[in-house]
Amino acid sequence: MIRNTLSYARELDFKDSIKSYREKFWMPQHEGKDCIYLCGNSLGLQPKDVKYALLNELDHWKEHGVEGHFKGSMPWMYYHKFLLEQSANIVGAKKEEVVVMNTLTTNLHLMMVSFYRPTTERFKIIMEGGAFPSDQYAMESQVKWHGFAPEEAIVELHPREGEDTLRTEDIIETIKKEGSQTALIMMGGVNYYTGQFYDLASITKAGHAIGTKVGFDLAHAVGNVPLQLHDWNVDFAVWCSYKYLNSGPGGPSGVFVHEKHGKNPELPRFAGWWGHNEDERFQMKKGFIPMEGAAGWQLSNAQVFSMAAHKVSLDIFNEVGMTALREKSEKLTAYMIHLIEELNREQKRFNIITPKKPEERGCQLSILTGKEGPKLFEFLTEKGVIADWREPNVIRIAIVPLYNSFEDVYRFVELLNQFNS
Repeated sequence: MIRNTLSYARELDFKDSIKSYREKFWMPQHEGKDCIYLCGNSLGLQPKDVKYALLNELDHWKEHGVEGHFKGSMPWMYYHKFLLEQSANIVGAKKEEVVVMNTLTTNLHLMMVSFYRPTTERFKIIMEGGAFPSDQYAMESQVKWHGFAPEEAIVELHPREGEDTLRTEDIIETIKKEGSQTALIMMGGVNYYTGQFYDLASITKAGHAIGTKVGFDLAHAVGNVPLQLHDWNVDFAVWCSYKYLNSGPGGPSGVFVHEKHGKNPELPRFAGWWGHNEDERFQMKKGFIPMEGAAGWQLSNAQVFSMAAHKVSLDIFNEVGMTALREKSEKLTAYMIHLIEELNREQKRFNIITPKKPEERGCQLSILTGKEGPKLFEFLTEKGVIADWREPNVIRIAIVPLYNSFEDVYRFVELLNQFNS
């Protein structure tokens, strides 16, 4: 039986098999104590070993200069390859289906060059309404680039009146309705605002049934929820690394391209020399021959320093495994929901709009606020909580299983209870 006590929260932490990983991260301080950091969906914490990874690359540069591309245990020439296995494990892919490169929106545009190929008959993009602005801007600009009007070409999915999240059956129905006019389905994996985890497998299957390509922006999904991109037959996906993957502000992006496309050298793309056949890359000849797999979409050589930071976190994920992280994540969110519902028994004060079903959410819970929202957020901040405010009226709470604890959850809800608007 769940108890609303600090001792019970500490009992859960004591039983937590992966609690020690919290010590691998630097926790921001507030008045000499650890903050209650619940903002990993915006920027993950710094792994303590990042400093040493960066210093190692600085020493490598100092010692070898340009020869660092070919010398040492991790020569820069092949640096992106040192991230493949860990990235593939996190998203459920084969190693050749993933690559780390560029940044998120850059990669989204690169993928749309290949997978948004509209015609006068098939030109529409289906996406969720209220997607993160970068996705909205990318869709709008791509549609205009091809000569179409966004209001005609972009089909947005919205919840039913009086509801906060999308129903899978409504998504599928819209896909069927738009049918042969649809050139691309491009959605987030987890909605940044509500925290809803969409049924990516069903969406992909429905998209393929009408003959269209299906891609996902996994910025809020990767490292958060279980993914099986290869088995789900997703065409492509992109993600950032600075949220749940803890790779630092502006950290590098990841890309997934299903092997059926990665083995097709004729697929249109924007080319760069790092995507060219590795065996001939330094011959400097005309005629682009893409590497097989996602690597064939690379433009430039690796951003070594940011990838070094990224690798530290990826190695932690590889050590823990998504199964253990997901198990703890579900327990943490269920615990917070229970405690907030207990607060609401006397008076409905805090409305969680994230789906209640565990399979429809990750570790983010979004609390819809009323007019007291800004004051509540200011109160929490003054008490040492680092969370995220999103207009117009949501406080996003990310209870990250790698470094958050059940005591964090208890103390946060305790502060909610103390707030008096």
